[in-house]
Amino acid sequence: MTTLGQPQDRDGSGDLLVTHTVERTITIHRLDQETTELVRLSAVLTCGSEPEIRARLTSVHALVNPEWIEELILQTYLFAGFPRALNAAREWRRVSGRPAPARDESLQVDEAFARRRGEEMCATVYGPSYARLRVNIKALHPALDAWMIDDGYGKVLGRPQLDLARRELCVVAACAVARQDRQLHSHLHGARYAGASDDAVADALHVVEEFVNATDILRYRALWARIRGK
Repeated sequence: MTTLGQPQDRDGSGDLLVTHTVERTITIHRLDQETTELVRLSAVLTCGSEPEIRARLTSVHALVNPEWIEELILQTYLFAGFPRALNAAREWRRVSGRPAPARDESLQVDEAFARRRGEEMCATVYGPSYARLRVNIKALHPALDAWMIDDGYGKVLGRPQLDLARRELCVVAACAVARQDRQLHSHLHGARYAGASDDAVADALHVVEEFVNATDILRYRALWARIRGK
């Protein structure tokens, strides 16, 4: 992928963390503090209690781009359910003092655009497995396939306010703490396809370790080793 301009976002040692590219996607080489906190928040939104969610939002609202936090809360409904997304949004409004936007661009997106964007985003995340995924999901139920593309990827994960690489790293965290191994396997691949380096994915899995037990940690490390060995 061709790099546009000068690399941006380095840590204190000068090591490159993020490269911005001509497609306006990014390549994440390692997790900086802001992205680390976003990934950790994803884990807490997925598995934490309301007091834990409130405490985490309080601790990160001055450290993480608030627009990223809002986007993470919105996508939480895909991976942790609507009640958790609602509760997280309620706590976020209290903690941040930010009002909800008066308008939202996703409500202005027509169905044809959502479908095109959803197909593009899903194809990016699943890479060479995309065609097989569509067949398999339709075999479960055609409504699930339509919701995955139109709503999941077209109207939520395709929103431009947060890049797909960071979204996928947050999905990795959500799947791991929810112990959804099949989806974790898919999104470990998906994070790579979306622009996260192997080091960045490993960083995300390391963040998750504080929320899962030793057996899970060993299983996830083995899964990641198999994926990296392919």
